[in-house]
Amino acid sequence: MLHTLAQELNAVLEDSPAAKLLSPFGRRIYFPKGIIAQGGEAKKYGKVANGTVGMTVSGGVPIVLPCIQREAPGLSPAELVAYAPTAGSLELRTAWKEKIVQKNPSLAGVPFSLPVVVPGLTAGIAYLCELFLEPGDTLIAGNPSWDNYPLIVETRGQAAFRQFNMFTPGGIDGSFNIEAFKTVLHEEAEKKTVRLLLNFPHNPSGYSPTTNEAQAICNEILNIAEAGCTVMVWCDDAYFGLDYEDNIERESLFARLAGLHKNILAVKIDGPTKEDYVWGFRTGFVTFGGKGCSEAHYEALIKKFMGAIRSSVSCCSTPAQNILLHAFKAPELEQEKNEMREMLERRYRRVRNFVAKKKHHPVLEPLPFNSGYFMAFHCTGIDAEELRVKLLHEKGIGTIAIDSSTLRIAFSSIDENLIDEVYEAIYITAEELARSQEKTDL
Repeated sequence: MLHTLAQELNAVLEDSPAAKLLSPFGRRIYFPKGIIAQGGEAKKYGKVANGTVGMTVSGGVPIVLPCIQREAPGLSPAELVAYAPTAGSLELRTAWKEKIVQKNPSLAGVPFSLPVVVPGLTAGIAYLCELFLEPGDTLIAGNPSWDNYPLIVETRGQAAFRQFNMFTPGGIDGSFNIEAFKTVLHEEAEKKTVRLLLNFPHNPSGYSPTTNEAQAICNEILNIAEAGCTVMVWCDDAYFGLDYEDNIERESLFARLAGLHKNILAVKIDGPTKEDYVWGFRTGFVTFGGKGCSEAHYEALIKKFMGAIRSSVSCCSTPAQNILLHAFKAPELEQEKNEMREMLERRYRRVRNFVAKKKHHPVLEPLPFNSGYFMAFHCTGIDAEELRVKLLHEKGIGTIAIDSSTLRIAFSSIDENLIDEVYEAIYITAEELARSQEKTDL
């Protein structure tokens, strides 16, 4: 028997795209009117004393050990050690929503939800899997993909992870494979519900679609929505804004999809992790947008998400949220971010110039890349894991084998003056491994 609060949320969502997309867990989950809700009421009305929250308070202020406070002198005790609201600091959520519109001007005037704070983008994806996937469902994504996607989808969502070949032939000169995307999308549309994950800039390849490709992607999604299919699109925008070529689509696909059709529910998973260079803060955001959604629908979805957060980590890091709020108000923020972005672009240019000289290499073929933190090689005639191990133990170079044929290199973490040396070693080691493999085959 579903809890009454879950039934109420489900009733609100009944005439939205979410109703056809929620998993059994998604239908069961709710945000309780328990300690958190009662504590909120006490904070507002408990003028004499507030005996609801499990913190040590003195004079109305949370206590903090002096040795802790010394490490963060710019934060008040409440900003440093108090519990954050389940959905995150309202001020931070509001500020991030404003930033989303600033970075995606076409969203101006388009209704979408207030972002929910999650403990990292990975957690945001995990919650989406729990809420919107069940056995028998499928999540579509590009191939290659970040190895955490199938781990989360197949374990937490207990769903199938279906991939399409993301690139046309041509190596570094290839493009987004719209035909492969179209084929998979229309095949899945026969089920009347489609769940799709799009990650740009892409991990592991470092690719973002051109403006024309972004339009083509959205056109295909619109086609199946107009044919009566309910579509949920997860836009993993972890590396948003790190674009190094002029023809790249500058806005998130979320901006195109949020108001596109009543049968489309778009989700934006983003955060300061990479955009503001605070990887270990584990602070991300999840935002919903759909032409078929009202404020009541968004509020119900947020409460479902709050239930997932409350039943797992309870709330997200307080100091991380408040440090970000302080930083967002700093006048020098954008200049400092531009300096970091320019450093990354210099590294990108150095890598691209190097691999362009080896365009027709028989073993390593760079996948298209134009943005983000990464680039990747398709390995021919050798195993990517064997190459990774050989590079690590013989050359002292760390890389990632995404699968048996894909080697990922994060140029973001390689100093510019080391790039030529590192990449030369990668090519030489791959050639050695290929020669060794040829002798073994003989």
